[in-house]
Amino acid sequence: MPHSIYAGIGGWTYEPWRGVFYPEGLTQKRELEFASRALTSIEINGTYYSTFKPDSWMKWRDETPDGFVFSVKASRYCTNRKVLSDGKESFDRFLDQGLTALGPKLGPINWQFMATKRFDPVDFEGFLKLLPKEKDGLRLRHALEVRSPTFETPEFYDLATKYGAAIVYAVDDEAPEWPRIDQQTADFRYARLMSSREEEPTGMTSAELDAVADQSRAWARGGDVFAYFIAGAKVRNPAAAQALIKKLG
Repeated sequence: MPHSIYAGIGGWTYEPWRGVFYPEGLTQKRELEFASRALTSIEINGTYYSTFKPDSWMKWRDETPDGFVFSVKASRYCTNRKVLSDGKESFDRFLDQGLTALGPKLGPINWQFMATKRFDPVDFEGFLKLLPKEKDGLRLRHALEVRSPTFETPEFYDLATKYGAAIVYAVDDEAPEWPRIDQQTADFRYARLMSSREEEPTGMTSAELDAVADQSRAWARGGDVFAYFIAGAKVRNPAAAQALIKKLG
């Protein structure tokens, strides 16, 4: 039985979207309300740089419809460090800010690593041991976005599988050196698609979006899928996500 496929964008506050994605005259405080009804998921990016108060998480929960899901980008203080397994204090600060107030709208957490972070199996397993499986009665799902080719190894895939973490399938045409790892290591899949183009009204051609839809359906045979149009021609990403949702039916 196929699982759910969620399609969306990174964040919801971006001035060039006003009058393109957001209707003219829509107040900024209603942009999340609008975006969450046009899309099925959003990756919260601001958490990479700072923390938010519990009231913010509750407000985001209450402004979005049932069935909508947020993914959350983990703090850079957890992943941008020389020794990953020394980051417990940063982990606690990130996880204790109130994200579980999202309740069933809490999707995966994306742990993004810089391209300079090379695969060290001992240290990386120490990092994976710090990832809690649940918090405040909610299951936590973890996705690993790696950018060094050193992670293209069965040893990394086996570690991700051992700890039930998904490996992010990331595509950026401007960074062809980043690994594009298509491995099932958890009971969900996570994709970040960074190749939208401004000359295409929907960011990608219809044929390209058909390929994304087909790949998403294949992934969905093994679990829920979270696919985000990020970066690239950012102004086109909402249209790309909406076009994918339409193709998925």
